[in-house]
Amino acid sequence: MAAKQRSAGDLAAKLSVAISPELLELALTHRSFAYENGGVANNERLEFLGDSILGQAVTVMLYTEHPTLDEGELAKRRASLVSSVALAEIARGIGLGAYIRLGRGEELTGGRDKSSILADTVEAIIGAAYLSVGSDAATGLVLRLIQPLLDDPARFGAAMDPKTSLQELAAKLGRGAPSYVLTDSGPDHSKRFHAVVVLDGESVASGAGSSKKYAEMAAALEAWTRLQVAATA
Repeated sequence: MAAKQRSAGDLAAKLSVAISPELLELALTHRSFAYENGGVANNERLEFLGDSILGQAVTVMLYTEHPTLDEGELAKRRASLVSSVALAEIARGIGLGAYIRLGRGEELTGGRDKSSILADTVEAIIGAAYLSVGSDAATGLVLRLIQPLLDDPARFGAAMDPKTSLQELAAKLGRGAPSYVLTDSGPDHSKRFHAVVVLDGESVASGAGSSKKYAEMAAALEAWTRLQVAATA
């Protein structure tokens, strides 16, 4: 059964940012909803804006707080924090999926938990925050959103390189080396990839993305999370 969409007003309170209700609604509008509702505006332009703001905020934070790191390490950390895998983890942490406006097709196929949709919506919300309350407040929102990753060294490491982290954890637990089963869907110009992680012949997690690499990364992080939880239960 499809999940019920929650009020955008609740999300604004959770984010502690006075985002314009109209812009927040736009930020939460996936293209599937727009298509099924007469071609109303969707969140892709806000996503474009938010991506730039996110990158700048993370770059300045890393440069300021890690004066001894060289350019290569700074770039690696930035890439991990702004990746679709990391943004999807952030989105799940705030329950973002429950607020997204989806078309019926996406709703019925688990769109509220698709990493690509979650990550894109996070960026759109950052863009909406910038337009509503300005650069400083939007930067503050970015830093609050990424803080849970920074506070959890294990999760931060997994988000930086989920496939390696999964391989190391699986070996530690005696589960063998992970393998990935890849499928794709959609037209060539807008193809989506889906990856399933297999351990000991068992499918343990899946993920989706705009490329094979991102699909495998999303699946690996999900598998790492599940193994980590099971190992510490």
